[in-house]
Amino acid sequence: MSWLSRLSLLQRGLIGLMALVAVAFGAIAVPQLKQQLLPSIDLPMVSVIAPYQGASPDVVEKQVVEPLEENIQGVDGITGVTSTAGEGSAVVMAQFDYSDGSEQTVADVQQAVNRARPELPDGVDPQVVSGGTDDIPTVVLAASAEGKDQQALADALDTSVVPVLKDIDGVSQVTVDGVQDMVVAVTPDPEKLAAAKLTPADLTKALEAGGASVPAGSFDEGGKSKTVQVGDGFTSLDQIKRLRIPAKGGSDPVGLGEVATVEEAPGKATSLTRTNGERSLSISVTMDNDGSAVDISDTVKDKLPQLRADLGKGAELTVVADQGPQVSKSISSLTTEGMLGLVFAVVVILVFLLSLRSTLVTAVSIPLSVVLTLIVLWTRDLSLNMLTLGALTIAIGRVVDDSIVVLENIKRHLAYGKERTTAILDAVGEVSGAITSSTLTTVAVFLPMAFVGGMVGALFGGFSLTITVALLASLLVSLTVVPVLSYWFLRAPKSLRGLDPAEQRRKSEEKEAHSPLQRIYVPVLRFATRRRFTSLLIALAVLVGTFGMAPLLKTNFFDQGETQQLSIQQELPPGSSLSAADKQAKKVEKMLSGIDGVEDHQVTVGSAGLMAAFGGSTDANQATYQVKLKESADSDRVQDAVEDGLHKLGPSIGETTVNAGDGFGTQDLSVVVKAGDEDVLKKASEQVRAKVAELDNVTDVQSDLSQSVPRISVRAKPEAARHGLSDAALGQAVTQAVSGTRSGKAILDDTERDIVVRSARPAETVAELKKLPLGKATLGEVADVRTVDGPVQLTRIDGARAATITAKPTGDNTGAVSTELQSEIDGLDLPKGATAEIGGLSQDQDEAFSSLGLAMLAAIAIVFMLLVATFRSLIQPLILLVSIPFAATGALGLLVVTGTPLGVPAMIGMLMLIGIVVTNAIVLIDLINQYRRQGYGVIDAVVEGGRHRLRPILMTALATICALTPMALAVTGDGGFISQPLAVVVIGGLITSTLLTLLLVPTLYTMVELRKERRALRAG
Repeated sequence: MSWLSRLSLLQRGLIGLMALVAVAFGAIAVPQLKQQLLPSIDLPMVSVIAPYQGASPDVVEKQVVEPLEENIQGVDGITGVTSTAGEGSAVVMAQFDYSDGSEQTVADVQQAVNRARPELPDGVDPQVVSGGTDDIPTVVLAASAEGKDQQALADALDTSVVPVLKDIDGVSQVTVDGVQDMVVAVTPDPEKLAAAKLTPADLTKALEAGGASVPAGSFDEGGKSKTVQVGDGFTSLDQIKRLRIPAKGGSDPVGLGEVATVEEAPGKATSLTRTNGERSLSISVTMDNDGSAVDISDTVKDKLPQLRADLGKGAELTVVADQGPQVSKSISSLTTEGMLGLVFAVVVILVFLLSLRSTLVTAVSIPLSVVLTLIVLWTRDLSLNMLTLGALTIAIGRVVDDSIVVLENIKRHLAYGKERTTAILDAVGEVSGAITSSTLTTVAVFLPMAFVGGMVGALFGGFSLTITVALLASLLVSLTVVPVLSYWFLRAPKSLRGLDPAEQRRKSEEKEAHSPLQRIYVPVLRFATRRRFTSLLIALAVLVGTFGMAPLLKTNFFDQGETQQLSIQQELPPGSSLSAADKQAKKVEKMLSGIDGVEDHQVTVGSAGLMAAFGGSTDANQATYQVKLKESADSDRVQDAVEDGLHKLGPSIGETTVNAGDGFGTQDLSVVVKAGDEDVLKKASEQVRAKVAELDNVTDVQSDLSQSVPRISVRAKPEAARHGLSDAALGQAVTQAVSGTRSGKAILDDTERDIVVRSARPAETVAELKKLPLGKATLGEVADVRTVDGPVQLTRIDGARAATITAKPTGDNTGAVSTELQSEIDGLDLPKGATAEIGGLSQDQDEAFSSLGLAMLAAIAIVFMLLVATFRSLIQPLILLVSIPFAATGALGLLVVTGTPLGVPAMIGMLMLIGIVVTNAIVLIDLINQYRRQGYGVIDAVVEGGRHRLRPILMTALATICALTPMALAVTGDGGFISQPLAVVVIGGLITSTLLTLLLVPTLYTMVELRKERRALRAG
């Protein structure tokens, strides 16, 4: 690669101009980079939501879930199907692997649902929902207004707020939730209906027939095709009132308005939303693939005053959730840590080189490499997020390494009295092969990341690309820009100018040999190479100590990190009504309003609507809270206060769970229990729940196996037939008496409304239901009406009945809790036909660690092949690989000392170490081999190579360590949940591997080469 330096020196002006152009492009690219908290990831799941109003869970399971499951399970790529049949709704969640074919999988599931439609009951319209991190709302607003009902407020929002928010750059959609649907309520007057000899069923039939719109085909007339359509549907309340209904007994038809009241009225409420204790509507702003969370957040805040004014007096818009500040704060924190790291790295270089010019020449590689990387991120449409920015911050310490090696060698050759061009070309030629090999080695360790599946592979794809581009950019800068800047700014030391080259070299080497570093290092190196077995025994003891530290390690999946938002899940006993849940929710709201540090809170009581596709609530007995904290609040302290407040409210509020963040991706442990028999499942799940509850480091142990709740059963007696009543007729009459009968649709003010025929006196008790008049009899006379027990919901996993027991780990050593949990589950004597297996966080962690372990093995194999190609030897690469296990010594040791858990970020740091730790060894062995080719003996070559590479090796290691120190210490206190463990691992690994590279690698090299020489002598 030295030809690049030769070309650069010939075209010095062009290289300088290209560097300036790169900086200019960077200035254009950086402001346009999207800013997000996490990279865009499509969740590997697709959900089907199918409402079936009034149906019990067992009916929903039989008539809705089973047909959907049968069709979805046949879709190629689906790895598992979990179904929940609840009161009046079904949710079927299909999982698949993270891959680029997710869009096709979602389309295939949609086709499968379409195939199942003919098997579903009338009126069941399943919706297919899929999404990813981009579908998590960027900003959530709460709207309320004094003197306006919800419908009027919703209309005002649709007119004045939603269009403005949609026009913001990067916004994908704006949705208004929490509006109670309006219906066209038709309430018959029993006396007028009887006088007209009509029944409610006659009204239903008339409405369904009168509101029909039938395409009747087309014909040609006068050379033109004309379509024929019969009916135009209902478009106004007056039109519905004027609907003529044929009377019985030959009487004249009567208008619907003559026998019934027709009006717009609120439909049955399934949920309600409040913000800071006041009824409100929720406005969710979601960004598209090109959106920036920070820009959207800032723009929304700028527009809020005008939007409030547009809504009118008494209107209020409150920001309930906002990703922008957290993203901005995290990016600012990582940038600060990166800049501090850059300063520390430059200081290290300055201390070693004792030259401001040399330091600036070397340090220029950092901003140039970063700028080139940001340009690539911009062109690839990648965002600046926690992962990519963390990668850039980590790369700051590494991108200067190649330039340090090149510049230090150039300075040494200039000190030998050579002409500038010759000195630079000789110096670069001496190290170009080594730095190219070392950089490619570091880059190569990220190749296996392409084959790491799951969330880890999806999350760290951009991270790997960022590191790769930064390192390749640093190599390019070190071979082009650094030689040119060296030519312009570096000279031989003043004290040596005027002497002949031989004298200059002698004095320079003499000065180098008497430096404090070499006076310490060379005797130690000579001892290590002469007392080789002693050195090996010491190294072996260190390695044994490394393995001994393993039990002291904490393990987890991901740290939660710092967040200014909490989510609370509240669940009352099954069967609790919406009003009962609302009553208990108000107690929680009152408690939240009294906690210092809480800025705003929003509650949704009842069904979460489409959010049920992502694990949201589907029943009236549940409530979900989003709590926004003040910027100055300590989130851990506030969370503790909230949990304490919930505990003081007592058991009447039901079971509650508090999580940091927005509730997505909770780190719960789970055990899935399966059984074909319902009684066996109940017994086995209770065994597992009790055993999990006995564990020390878990809390909030819950089972989703629903309890039975009272349900009213209506079954026809034989007497029903004598009155001409069938099960279907009874069902229609009871439905109308309880909730109303849907009887077509109307388009009012461009909005589709259901037409519902309601009873004037709805039945609200069992006694009232039994007295329901049915012609000459009552319901109690022709049907058996009684209270029976029935399930609240039924869960199936891959077609089998199942229950899931969840628990929240309280400490940061999730691995130990998972191991104990697995041991306890294995020791259970479950009923015959029941199985239990670990899922949730434990399964995710095991899969991630397994994938990353295989990636490390693959990385070592790739590094080994590159080293074989570099050194044309099988033995010398094996010597270099010895650095890898000793890197683990420092990495694990520092994790234990700092109490940092070994999670996915730390494992990524281990993967990086594989490439980083061998780079110094490559530079060292490459120079030793050059001295051997010049005729040096083994020990002399080792000592000469070691002392000449001592300074650049220490400089590169210390520059990287110092650059990562601010991140490892999390000096800003934010943004460190991914980068901090990674930085700790790299720092610890570099400390031990650098020491062992300078001593153990030369020792092993000496042993191998002396053995080869002795064999050659015996063979000769």
